Amino acid sequence: MTMKNSLTYADAGVDIDAGNELVERIKPAAKSTKRAGVMDGLGGFGAMFDLKAAGFNDPVLVSATDGVGTKLRIAIDTGHLDTVGIDLVAMCVNDLICQGAVPLFFLDYFATGKLDIDKATDVINGIAEGCRQANTALVGGETAEMPGMYEGEDFDLAGFSVGAMERGATLPRDVAEGDVLIGLPSTGVHSNGYSLVRKIVESSGLSWNDDCPFGDGVLAKHLLEPTKIYVKPAVAALETGKLKALAHITGGGLTENLPRALPDGLGAQIDLNAWQRLPIFDWLIAQAGLEQGEALKTFNCGIGMIAIAGADDADDIMAALANQDIAPVRIGQITTGSGVTYTGAL
Repeated sequence: MTMKNSLTYADAGVDIDAGNELVERIKPAAKSTKRAGVMDGLGGFGAMFDLKAAGFNDPVLVSATDGVGTKLRIAIDTGHLDTVGIDLVAMCVNDLICQGAVPLFFLDYFATGKLDIDKATDVINGIAEGCRQANTALVGGETAEMPGMYEGEDFDLAGFSVGAMERGATLPRDVAEGDVLIGLPSTGVHSNGYSLVRKIVESSGLSWNDDCPFGDGVLAKHLLEPTKIYVKPAVAALETGKLKALAHITGGGLTENLPRALPDGLGAQIDLNAWQRLPIFDWLIAQAGLEQGEALKTFNCGIGMIAIAGADDADDIMAALANQDIAPVRIGQITTGSGVTYTGAL
């Protein structure tokens, strides 16, 4: 009588031991993000957080989720995986702060066909760095090994963050005609528009590791520059009590995102000559022959977040931002009407 060979989960392509080893490796990184309110460490079925211990009296919770988009493709292709975790955190926490909520904790979802512990560790260490920049605790996550769903070295990331604010502190509030638009510079393309970026690079005939045509080093270095995390300067602006609104400039660019912070009947006018763009945007626009309108609704064009303040309070808001290593610049004002209009040119 012939006995069938026994099968294991590892035979099916899932290595539970590798997953356990990854958890042990990243525990120090997660521990380094601990903040007031965290009640336990990694390894449980869920993460607990004490809002009272975090200093809230009558809190309202705010949540956000996002990914890195096809910027991840460049990171995988080049093997430079240490910064996409920062992007993942940034895309979530920068949205939360625009509601007036201080990000408190973060969880990640890492899905792959075959778990490479070293590469996964690089990614999650980047997530921990992003959490430290945002004063946000990395309280857990999920590593899913799914053979047959992802090919080769491919993987995907998603992030989830929860923040809180005191009841009644929601942004935006009291935005009015004549208010000042304050631009917070971006560090680069951030994490939006990369399907077009990749198409532009392909049409240019360059590869990721070719010399960069607009800066030092290789092209991938500039394309993988991580998204700026604006939480600490935004909190400083909130603490003045004079901030009216924030807009995170992500997919849809300046044209689509700023109106999300405006009430009906109000629009905005932006002076495109008010700030100096990073060379990467000039290169992308020129290489693709992008019309100005298309560029402004695809890329942040050098402004990663916009703060709105009354004309009499703008200097105080700019001073609070500047104290957090941000170089704010006045870029326009609130007008009657709707949408965003522009003066100057890219």
